[in-house]
Amino acid sequence: MQEITPLSPQQANLLNQLVDGLTVEQLAWVKGFLAGISRSVRQSGVQPATAAAPTSAPSVTILYGSQTGHAQEVAELAKQKVQAAGFKADLFAMGDYKQTRLKNDKLLLLAVSTQGEGDAPDDARDFYEFLHGPKAPKLEGSRFAVLGLGDSSYEKFCQAGKDFDARLNALGAQRLLPRVDCDVDYDAPAERWIDDVLSQLRSVAPVGNAGLGAPESAEHQLGLALAAAATSQSVPGKAAYSRKHPFQATVLENVTLSGRGSSKEVHHIELSLEGSGLTYEPGDALGIVPQNDAALVDELIATLELDPSATTTTHDGTIALREAFLHAYDITTLSRAFLEKYAALSDAGELKTLLQPGNESALREFLHGRDVLDVVKRFPARKLKATEFVGTLRTMQPRLYSIASSLQANPDSVHVTVGAVRYESHGRSRKGVASTFLADLAQPGQTLPVYIESNRNFKLPADPRAPIIMVGPGTGIAPFRAFIEQRQINDAPGRNWLFFGDRNFRNDFLYQREWQRYVKDGVLSRIDLAFSRDTEEKVYVQHRMAEQGKALYEWLQEGAYLYVCGDAEQMARDVNDTLHEIVQREGGLSAEAAAEYVKQLQRDKRYQRDVY
Repeated sequence: MQEITPLSPQQANLLNQLVDGLTVEQLAWVKGFLAGISRSVRQSGVQPATAAAPTSAPSVTILYGSQTGHAQEVAELAKQKVQAAGFKADLFAMGDYKQTRLKNDKLLLLAVSTQGEGDAPDDARDFYEFLHGPKAPKLEGSRFAVLGLGDSSYEKFCQAGKDFDARLNALGAQRLLPRVDCDVDYDAPAERWIDDVLSQLRSVAPVGNAGLGAPESAEHQLGLALAAAATSQSVPGKAAYSRKHPFQATVLENVTLSGRGSSKEVHHIELSLEGSGLTYEPGDALGIVPQNDAALVDELIATLELDPSATTTTHDGTIALREAFLHAYDITTLSRAFLEKYAALSDAGELKTLLQPGNESALREFLHGRDVLDVVKRFPARKLKATEFVGTLRTMQPRLYSIASSLQANPDSVHVTVGAVRYESHGRSRKGVASTFLADLAQPGQTLPVYIESNRNFKLPADPRAPIIMVGPGTGIAPFRAFIEQRQINDAPGRNWLFFGDRNFRNDFLYQREWQRYVKDGVLSRIDLAFSRDTEEKVYVQHRMAEQGKALYEWLQEGAYLYVCGDAEQMARDVNDTLHEIVQREGGLSAEAAAEYVKQLQRDKRYQRDVY
């Protein structure tokens, strides 16, 4: 039986980061250091691990808006470092933050991601609207710092962070330091931001020498992190494996779900987690670290006239260039940052013109459907060194897939539903990096690097009696398969209603037999289907929702939770609009009152979305 760690998940994560990669000599030194700490604790009775900031210490409020957990991860690290520096620290998801506190919280740190076309995450939208509305207080005397997380391949890069930063300043608050915008490689700049924030905090609100800010606080923090090294591995889902240290999961099954005549290619993939200690809940995601297509890698290296066996240094150490292009770098997604760096190397006038202000529309058109190889071919550079070109690339990022299984129903395994992306563009065949990697290479017996990404914003109701309504067209059905498995194994009495849609009933009804069995067994109370290519007029899930508007509103009035999973750009927006129309019509409400009703559902965690 494993001993339960006294550490919080955040502390355990810090510990794992600290001890990872230490040499034998370094570990021996740490062992001696811990022995000294232990003797000191026994003699004095003082427990540095539980020491608190003095009551007179300045208080820092840390807020995060996070869709996939990255902003939350940064905020939790910020809290650890702020407390280690001797400050009090309060940490809140923006959706849980009491807005009445804002005028009294004088030191604010915000970490926020950007979704879709420049939107704030779902759990931050209520606070975003409050801050930008007439009820927002004046904030003279407050100081703040904002960290934005985003993806520079999107036009409105880190827009949510920019909006929060500008609005707080407009309300009278002063910046502790300029806003920092992080691309997908956010770890290092985020840590620098935290350290820079701490430097500023110490200058504007010194903690003195009374508390943890004293010189010995760093030793205390190290002692805290290392004191439970032997037991930290028992933290569920967090201990040994993470985004930075994935688990090699064995593929158990790879089955094509779509029929032969389908225009889509959807796979059901099962992986073994045996021996990993990883756990998950319905609503969580599986992070998968993919590799680039070998043929694309070879063509890129040949076009650049580079030596594939030349070595280059990556975050994983020094490896051959071909290996680095396969595993370490993103060679498909085009971002403005890449174009700017490559334009400087190639001295391509046309490319530099595209990047100039006022040419956003032309740049957007150029980026669509192209990858790094297209740019290299169109704008050939002088003979480049491998290190020069590597310096233009972003690191390969894991892809997140909604988990399609319940761990209780499938012990030691995890399932995902993957739609393989293949298309033609600009005269070349294209492949989705992760989707085709999984579809083509994830065969039984092989291993894949994976980890669990928890999703606090997409969870089943705590009350098993609560009804649930699930809207999941296409591969958006995945988490609802997990939901129903969990509700069945728990014998939850709450009613379950599914809206599912795709192109054709015959070839695209994913997990059809399972859903039919759930209906027959009474686990699935209702199911409404929308197959857009089977009717003369295209019918989608939002149309089925509108048809069943009266019943849907009654379920909501009876306490139902509404979940939406799938495409954010079109489907989720249409479903949201339809929900507002249903509430307005069936509730006899004004448009404003209907909007407030939906907002209240979100505040109560009864309207949750997992969209991408």
